[in-house]
Amino acid sequence: MLQLQRMRRLAGANCLLQRHSATWRSSTKNASFSEVLQLEDKKLTGVVFPLQGLEKYLAPNVNTTSFRTFNPGLDDIHRAEALFKPSGKHVIDYFSSAVRMDHAPQLSQPEVCFVGRSNVGKSSLIKALFSLAPNVDVRVSKTPGHTKKMNFFKVGKYFTLVDMPGYGYRAPQDFADMVEAYLQERQNLKRTFLLVDSLVGFQKADHIAIEMLEEFGIPYVFVLTKMDKAPKGLLVKNVLEIQDFAEKHTQGCFPQLFPVSSIEYSGIHLLRCFIAHVTGNLPMMNS
Repeated sequence: MLQLQRMRRLAGANCLLQRHSATWRSSTKNASFSEVLQLEDKKLTGVVFPLQGLEKYLAPNVNTTSFRTFNPGLDDIHRAEALFKPSGKHVIDYFSSAVRMDHAPQLSQPEVCFVGRSNVGKSSLIKALFSLAPNVDVRVSKTPGHTKKMNFFKVGKYFTLVDMPGYGYRAPQDFADMVEAYLQERQNLKRTFLLVDSLVGFQKADHIAIEMLEEFGIPYVFVLTKMDKAPKGLLVKNVLEIQDFAEKHTQGCFPQLFPVSSIEYSGIHLLRCFIAHVTGNLPMMNS
């Protein structure tokens, strides 16, 4: 409690500074962790730890151990956010695109990639992750299947984030060749984030993607998008079904699901922290 109070006092000062600097903040509420720390405790938990915020909707006998597999402290989350803030020496920006692996940039720093069905909200999620770096050009379209290439974003010297083309509806014709080659050949790939729409849950195309990741032995994580649009009952149902599937039917999947909202920023701060951790840039102080 004392730690939270100290962080809130510091955050309050940071918020005053940030209001006078458009470079350092998104116009969207809760994009900055300093803003989130000003929330009352229950609201803060729901934004930072969405799974824990859903526990009140569960039956008493539901096992929620996996909800805390990755359970960083607020200090850890605050430190992770620094990686997503640009500065003079820490440049965050689009780097290049590729349609084939022989066109992909040869980078040695750790890498994470985001894959999912067309219209799952992948580009919106990446834009939310980079909301503290507003000059980063992440194109978000209302038309499904907008991403046709592998788009590489460099986060300073720390890691690279890759936005992959969407699969399923309106996927590019060479999707399989492009993505399969990347997953099999990319030596610096540390984690693949597989996005699932919270309104519809698993679809046939998602199961095909899961089979591919399992076959290749690629470590991956389920991210449940658009949680702000799903009724609580449907959201809880899909969370439990996906967590159960991960436990019983996968080998390479991280046991904890990450629900997120790119609109309300729920889960975004925790996901930033997880990315910082799996890329080797954030040894955990608390876990």
